[in-house]
Amino acid sequence: MGRVELPRYAEVIEVGPRDGLQNEGNFVPTEKKTAFINALWRAGFKEIEVTSFVSPKWVPQMSDAAEVMKEVGGHSGTMVLTPNKRGIDTALAAGAKAVAIFIGVSRTFNQKNINKTTEEAVEGLLPHIKELKDSGIYIRACISTAFHCPYEGAIKPAETLELCKKLADAGVNELSVADTIGKATPKESYALFSMLIKELPDVLMAAHFHDTRKMALANIYAALCAGVTRFDASAGGLGGCPFAPGASGNAATEDVVYMLERMGIETGIDLDQLVQAISIVEPHVSRELSSWYYQSYKKKEK
Repeated sequence: MGRVELPRYAEVIEVGPRDGLQNEGNFVPTEKKTAFINALWRAGFKEIEVTSFVSPKWVPQMSDAAEVMKEVGGHSGTMVLTPNKRGIDTALAAGAKAVAIFIGVSRTFNQKNINKTTEEAVEGLLPHIKELKDSGIYIRACISTAFHCPYEGAIKPAETLELCKKLADAGVNELSVADTIGKATPKESYALFSMLIKELPDVLMAAHFHDTRKMALANIYAALCAGVTRFDASAGGLGGCPFAPGASGNAATEDVVYMLERMGIETGIDLDQLVQAISIVEPHVSRELSSWYYQSYKKKEK
């Protein structure tokens, strides 16, 4: 890897209210979600994925998306997930100014998730991307199974690059490249992001790691060394992917922020306020939040 110069600042994008809660066994009451999100804004986040406009039949935890947007969607950094034309239209009607679309590199993952091949999914997205661009909407493309797939195994970096190039050429503003099942290694992280940044220098690049095998922080460090300065993370380590067997929670935001700040990389996030935000939602989720920083903080407070 050689000697690298780390950045002075990194943007941590909070995805817990959407990616974290969508996989919950419990439905978190709307008022608790909005209190959680407002507390996250107070902690200093500039960008938050607040909800997802998806079918309540498949993701019932997000059935209150419009109500959530009404309460907390006034911030400029508000992001929502929109899986299809219906979701896009509903999100725009709710006032969304930034949307996330998603697609997997793996053909099998796409078939099982949205019943389309990767090629069909891209073709289906292109007119939506154009419509959003023409409306001045910020577009984030979430690239699932960028490293490994639960069905196909290891993904060739060239396949991830090819998909990212197609979406960049279509005009998306940002690519969020995800280790969906948490199987990537730091070596793979450094190699893929070094290639993506070199080949796509004009597109914002974010890294999204799951902590299934407890390698998320190491992978984030490797991505930092490759030049990435934007990272998705989920407060309390909430989340997973309801359509990817074996995908556990995301990298815990508080652990990511702690690591970055200890390395001298500013994030603008108040860790005490972040912990207070997590404490709002913790009683309403179905599993124990096991992030190192949060558990250490709770022990200290006792």
